[in-house]
Amino acid sequence: MATDTLKSTTGAGGASGGLRRLLLDNGALTALIVLVIGMSALSGDFMTTDNLLNVGVQAAVTAILAFGVTFVIVSAGIDLSVGSVAALSATVLAWSATSQGVPVAIAVVLAIATGIVCGVVNGFLISYGKLPPFIATLAMLSVARGLSLVVSQGSPIALPGSVSHLGDTLGGWLPVPVLVMVVMGLITAFVLGRTYIGRSMYAIGGNEEAARLSGLRVKRQKLAIYAFSGLFAAAAGIVLAARLSSAQPQAAQGYELDAIAAVVIGGASLAGGTGKASGTLIGALILAVLRNGLNLLSVSAFWQQVVIGVVIALAVLLDTVRRKAGATPVAAGTSSGGKGRQAATYLLAAVVAAAIVGGMSFLHGGTSEAKSQKIGLSLSTLNNPFFVQIRAGAQAEAKKLGVDLTVTDAQNDASQQANQLQNFTSEGLGTIIVNPVDSDAVTPAAKAVNKSDIPLVAVDRSVNNADSAALVASDNVTGGKLAAKTLAGKLGGKGTIVILQGQAGTSASRERGSGFAEGLKAYPGIKVVAKQPADWDRTKGLDVMTNLLQANSDIDGVFAENDEMALGAIKALGAKAGKSVQVIGFDGTADGLTAVKAGTLYASVAQQPTELGRIAVRNAVKVAEGDKVAKSVMVPVKVVTKENVAGFTG
Repeated sequence: MATDTLKSTTGAGGASGGLRRLLLDNGALTALIVLVIGMSALSGDFMTTDNLLNVGVQAAVTAILAFGVTFVIVSAGIDLSVGSVAALSATVLAWSATSQGVPVAIAVVLAIATGIVCGVVNGFLISYGKLPPFIATLAMLSVARGLSLVVSQGSPIALPGSVSHLGDTLGGWLPVPVLVMVVMGLITAFVLGRTYIGRSMYAIGGNEEAARLSGLRVKRQKLAIYAFSGLFAAAAGIVLAARLSSAQPQAAQGYELDAIAAVVIGGASLAGGTGKASGTLIGALILAVLRNGLNLLSVSAFWQQVVIGVVIALAVLLDTVRRKAGATPVAAGTSSGGKGRQAATYLLAAVVAAAIVGGMSFLHGGTSEAKSQKIGLSLSTLNNPFFVQIRAGAQAEAKKLGVDLTVTDAQNDASQQANQLQNFTSEGLGTIIVNPVDSDAVTPAAKAVNKSDIPLVAVDRSVNNADSAALVASDNVTGGKLAAKTLAGKLGGKGTIVILQGQAGTSASRERGSGFAEGLKAYPGIKVVAKQPADWDRTKGLDVMTNLLQANSDIDGVFAENDEMALGAIKALGAKAGKSVQVIGFDGTADGLTAVKAGTLYASVAQQPTELGRIAVRNAVKVAEGDKVAKSVMVPVKVVTKENVAGFTG
């Protein structure tokens, strides 16, 4: 009835009414078209073939996860575990194919089976255990992530070459992840629109009690629905690991939120009963276009999060307006002539967008920036004072030399950092500086930079198995040894200590930890009674240290692999810090040095992060201008104590 009313209204308005209906009936598609046109107008690098392929690759993992989540949301459920299940499935694949010597084909089957089992467990807890979907999948989020860390022992596991090819391209230009995304999308569309279980999902989401009374075996259907979600999560995990050439136990953190956002942006309702594969794909593309475009426009990493949140809200608001205006709910296979009109709508949208974007190209046709004077810097995180200081040093040096520096924040996500390096490559910058989240996981993206003939400079952490024009870093292993020597010296060569480790699987944590362990070999009187990860975070350092003190109240010392965790440990120790318990940190951050002056932190192994940033930019400019630079530039680490902190400049 509402649809008939809308038709008559638009018919009276002629072409303008038809356009209005097109916009109202396709809120997400409209948002995507507006975004593409806007990004094309603002950046001449956006509509290049390479960059559009980058957008497809960057959308692939989120889209595959979101396709699986679509089944769940259509049936009025929720799945918060897909990111962790993806990481676990990839870890099982890499572990079984390498450590256990299982044939790759069987290892892939095991990985997919892992995802399905996780989904079935979710479905069982929800259907037969009567747990709310939010609670059941939240529990699986934690369990799957924990198992991933247990299986991998907290370290990345290299993938077999045959699986890594899933992250490559066909014919040298068509990315395999995009093909996998398209195939999984077609499967999703088929299941939703052409199968009994697909129709059951809509029935359950529309009215579960009515579906049960009509003869549907709702409990069994939910088992299958969550199994589908787990299967798609496993596929996404394999694709993600292939892109990074390794299974990262901490991979895909937070991806479940992106997947849910993509489904909702695409027109599905969290109340259930509506949703389709094409809408989910559009939602994933909106997120990818946003992140890609904001990188190209050099928008601050912090503002990017704000912009993405606002656009998500606006996209869903537009969908709400569409529904209130009387547009038809987005449900697959519910109208006889809908598919033809839908195909025509997408074709018309593509033609309109192509025409407008083609016109926009003239805005950028005559402008040729001196891109040799543009530098991109991808930092592993900006949620840590050490890396903030690297950024400050880099920005100060860039301003001094008169070059344009773009800084991005990978948020400790190796996949997001790969995306950022792809975006920098699309811009054709003079030089790219990378502070790897992980030295191995960055390799495929770094190799792609090498192929583009853009010089790559690594800062703080090395890039393994790829060519970097220079490495500007401190020696983490040497720093760990110095920390062991300093702590042992303060304790007189004997005592009990605990260790707070960085984020499991990261190269910096491994290197600092191995250096400390090596240094302690010279002091057999020092006993390590406990060590736990606190993820480089001050709050987690406080919580973990508080817990460790319950079982080890008489410790003599603490080694934290960065100052943030050390400051958390000091808070947990209270009056003991600097008196009966000696704490040593790492990095030499401003807050850490303040604690050294106060005497609560005995020492910090300072890396001079500001100087690292300055030297990295200086070398990047030299490389862009064709000058020779040293392959390795080591900035000395220095143990800063109360005696010498006054003279330390950082």
